[in-house]
Amino acid sequence: MRDKYEKVKTFYFSLWPSLTDENWADFEQKLIVRQYKKGDCILKPGEVCNTVSFINYGLVRSYYLVDGRDVTTNFFVEDSCFSNYQSFLSRTPSLMYTDILEDSELVDIDYNGLQYAYDNIPDSERVGRLVAEQLYIILSNRTASLLLETPEQRYLKILQEKPDLVRRVPQYMVASYLGVTPEALSRIRARISKRSAEAPLI
Repeated sequence: MRDKYEKVKTFYFSLWPSLTDENWADFEQKLIVRQYKKGDCILKPGEVCNTVSFINYGLVRSYYLVDGRDVTTNFFVEDSCFSNYQSFLSRTPSLMYTDILEDSELVDIDYNGLQYAYDNIPDSERVGRLVAEQLYIILSNRTASLLLETPEQRYLKILQEKPDLVRRVPQYMVASYLGVTPEALSRIRARISKRSAEAPLI
């Protein structure tokens, strides 16, 4: 039988070298495994984000709704953590949505469970800091990309760093993430395809 905690345990042990099996057993009691179907919305504006989640499998998207138009902020794939961390930390309502794009299994720790870990499990604050740093880097890189890169550069980066993402995500969502219309994305893809076809063979 598949151990639903195996992947998240490996993840936490990689960040938490001093974690013992005894302390893991205590920490594991605060984790909740949840399954979601494609199309489920797990966070809406006005709701407080109460979890930091690890994705066992699946695909998750966060986005804003602006004048009836969705603006994708990020995609999260298996073996990574995600959270609306501003809402989670401040205990204030979220301004964005979080949707499930594929059938997914998440391993969650809620706010109270994390506070318990900080107070009772040695060195757990260190792993909390490292996860927070990862989430901050994702946000910082996203902000820098929007300010400093062209949509075509952002698309090429997706192809390089997450090549399967463009096959798993509807193109209008990819366009939203790049900050362009679907029509503009089609033109970007055509230019890239043309350059690839014209590239000399080595």
